[in-house]
Amino acid sequence: MTEAELINNCKKQHAASQKLLYDLYAAKMLSVCMRYINEKTEAEDILQEGFIKIFANIIYFRSEGSFEGWMRRIIVNSALSALRVKHLKFADNIDHHLNHSKVEPIVLDKIGAQEIFEIIRTLPNGYRVVFNLFAIEGYSHKEIAAMLNITESTSRTQFLKARNALKEKFTTKHLMKVSNE
Repeated sequence: MTEAELINNCKKQHAASQKLLYDLYAAKMLSVCMRYINEKTEAEDILQEGFIKIFANIIYFRSEGSFEGWMRRIIVNSALSALRVKHLKFADNIDHHLNHSKVEPIVLDKIGAQEIFEIIRTLPNGYRVVFNLFAIEGYSHKEIAAMLNITESTSRTQFLKARNALKEKFTTKHLMKVSNE
């Protein structure tokens, strides 16, 4: 069955097609949830809520662009809604002396993708959410500000602080690996 046929069947509310769609994308979408929510059971709840929204709104998918991208947007918005309920706070202070240096490529070469995502998950909530929205999902700071009800400068500051924290964590991880070798 093609993706278009699967989507069409889901629009007709065929339970078997809905299950197949869930089975095909649940793992990917759970990893999206886990980028925003650190607790697996809560991320799984958000995944379920997201798929309920996907099935309720699939009739509006017009096959313009990626279906997976359309689903990802719904899942991200579901995660952000859950974070809003938790009253996620962002510091509005702007540190003009933030270090803008980059992580040395050799550091990133020694760390796998799963390790990178695990390190990202250790960031404070505000940093992690903005980092994921900007660096991974590709939203602009203007869009992030509107989504999270913060200023653009707060979004930029949270991203820079996240990037600096990640740089420090990557460097520390690299130094630990080198000393263990």
